[in-house]
Amino acid sequence: MNESKIVEGLNDLLAKNYDSEKGFLSAADSTDNPVHAALFRGKAAQRYDYGHQIKDVIKEMGGDVDKGTSLAGDLHRAWFNFKHFVSFDKEEALLEEIERGEEACVDEYKDFLKNPELPHSIRRIVTAQKNGVCRSLNKMSELEDAID
Repeated sequence: MNESKIVEGLNDLLAKNYDSEKGFLSAADSTDNPVHAALFRGKAAQRYDYGHQIKDVIKEMGGDVDKGTSLAGDLHRAWFNFKHFVSFDKEEALLEEIERGEEACVDEYKDFLKNPELPHSIRRIVTAQKNGVCRSLNKMSELEDAID
C-alpha cells in the first residue's frame, strides 16, 4: 500500500472523528440527564483528541489534512435530531442513535486496520483509538439496555 492510500484512510478516520465529536456535543445538548450530558461531552473531547492524533500522523507522512465532517455524518446527525424530536422516549432514541454511530465508527476503524502493509507505529495508534471507540460503544449499549 502506498502512502497516499494510508493518508486517504487516515483522513476518512479523521472525518469520522469530526462526525463523532459533533454528534456527542449535539447529544449532550439534547439530553436532560446531567450524567449523560457529562459523559457525552467527555466522549466529544476524546474524539477531538483522536482527531489531533490522526492529524499529526498525516502531517508526519507529508500528507494533506482534510477538514470537515462527512456527508454521511451530517445526514446521521440530521436524522438523529429529527428522531429525537418526534420520539416518545427521547433518551432511549438518543442512545440508540449514538450506538448506531459508534458501530459505524468501529467498522471504519476495523476496515482501515485490515491493511497488512500498515506501518506498526500507525497501527498502534489506530488500534488504541478503535479500542476506545469499542469501549464507548459498550458503554452506550449498557446505558440503552438500562433504559429498556
